[in-house]
Amino acid sequence: MKRIIAFLFLIAAASCIDPYTPNLKNYNSLLVVEGLITNENSSYKIKLSRTTGQANSISEKVADADVYIIDGSGVKTHLQNSGGGYYKTDSTLFKGVVGQNYTLQILTGDGKEYKSGQSTMLPVADIDKVYYEKGEEISGINGKISPGLKIFLNSANTIGNNQYFRWTFEEVWKFKIPCPQRYICKMVLDKETYIFEQIDSVREYCWKRNLSEDLITNSILSGGANFISGQEIQFIDPVLSDRLTQEYSILVKQYSVSQEEFDFWNNLKKAGEAGGDIFALQPFTVMSNIHNVNNNNERVLGYFEVSGVSQKRIFITAHELDPLSLTHYQTDCVEIPKGPSDWPGRNLPTFYQIYYQIMNNGDYTFIRPIFNTDNTLRQLVYATNVCAICELTGFSTKPDFWIDLNY
Repeated sequence: MKRIIAFLFLIAAASCIDPYTPNLKNYNSLLVVEGLITNENSSYKIKLSRTTGQANSISEKVADADVYIIDGSGVKTHLQNSGGGYYKTDSTLFKGVVGQNYTLQILTGDGKEYKSGQSTMLPVADIDKVYYEKGEEISGINGKISPGLKIFLNSANTIGNNQYFRWTFEEVWKFKIPCPQRYICKMVLDKETYIFEQIDSVREYCWKRNLSEDLITNSILSGGANFISGQEIQFIDPVLSDRLTQEYSILVKQYSVSQEEFDFWNNLKKAGEAGGDIFALQPFTVMSNIHNVNNNNERVLGYFEVSGVSQKRIFITAHELDPLSLTHYQTDCVEIPKGPSDWPGRNLPTFYQIYYQIMNNGDYTFIRPIFNTDNTLRQLVYATNVCAICELTGFSTKPDFWIDLNY
């Protein structure tokens, strides 16, 4: 939905050569609605916010509304205000049903009423297969061709007359921290007597998560095959990401959408891709399915989505990718050993001074000690925090769905 908000400023920016600040004295704040209900057994969220007059400012959250979902029989479900502009359903009380019609109703604190058009939850075909191949992608301003891993999808035969689809995905991958902390340093007595305690459970592995941001849509041509084949979902450049260094998982969701919603997403995609020269596609209005009940002239941004969903997850290990001969990800993390002899001059620091000078910097973590052959301390080894603490870039709790495979 950030694309929708940014679209408001696209007209002013698209044709300007010199910097230009538009006069927004008479600017009208617009309601932005983000919401999706499916046939999954989960809590659904509706997010309400308002645009602001500054292009780089954070949108205002609408925290004083009453939000309802009304089904085709007139049954009204009230969404709980959970703060921050979010309104949620109770998964034990409400679940979307394929074939049912739904309408979103919003009553804001200033007395305005908004409604969506009635949308039918269409049935969705299963995902037959999610698979990967080695591929290339052109990236960067210089048009560099980057080899990497492409992930594709095939659907099963479509159900009924539904011809329009949208996809999202969630990536989760396991990674190994380059320089994990293995010892804790303790100083006793005269500040130069050390005790190093080995950490029992060294935290070498963590996980990262990423949600799709690109708009991925496609349709089945009338008279053609009644399934989707070879739909590209994601491209991974192994040079730029550590996704493929240990084990990688992707969960792909396939949504059935109406032609109206399909057109909405495609128009939004075109608006985001519009260039800045006179020959580029010119910005145009991206229509919403939500309106002010008492004022048809008021613009509303966003879309209330009603979609059936199917999903499939696959796991990929680094070992499986060896036959593809992909370039391996290279980290710039290194261990940094420091001892008195590493300082030039006569006034050599003590280990005590070295330890506290580096640790008080705040950017480094003590990793381990290095001893001489006579068991005297030679150096203290450090690494930057991001190279030693995996929670700074990921999370250490193993996901419930995760399956550790042989690497």
